[in-house]
Amino acid sequence: METLEFQIRIKASAEKIWSVLWEDETYKKWTSAFCEGSHTISDWNEGDKIHFMSPNGEGMYSIIETKIPNEYMAFKHLGEIKDFKELPIDEETKKWSGAMETYRLTPDDEFIDLVAQVDAVEKHIDYFKEVFPKGLEIVKELSEAGE
Repeated sequence: METLEFQIRIKASAEKIWSVLWEDETYKKWTSAFCEGSHTISDWNEGDKIHFMSPNGEGMYSIIETKIPNEYMAFKHLGEIKDFKELPIDEETKKWSGAMETYRLTPDDEFIDLVAQVDAVEKHIDYFKEVFPKGLEIVKELSEAGE
């Protein structure tokens, strides 16, 4: 597995960027870069499970490992979801189960640096390199609107 890093500078408050990242309505907008209709099922509490879903009932289940509001969010990805049900971990899933995905907001003068890191297996690296910057660009646009 390889850890990929994506960074973007946003001229907005950390609170605004945080809400764009994780509030339901704006989360759906920026994650449409990955899959149209992406959404989550979660209470968004540290230690809780979260389901990252596509509209057709596929996705993955993870744990919110760390949550420091307006600063840092870390997800540990555990397994796959098919037909809206968590699947047991099989040989293929073992290759990536435990992969991390993190988001860090760091203030720098009037800007915030948003750094996203994701552990990716070989077959997903090119995909993430293409779509992650698009997703972060949407986060920037939504965050800077009305600031």
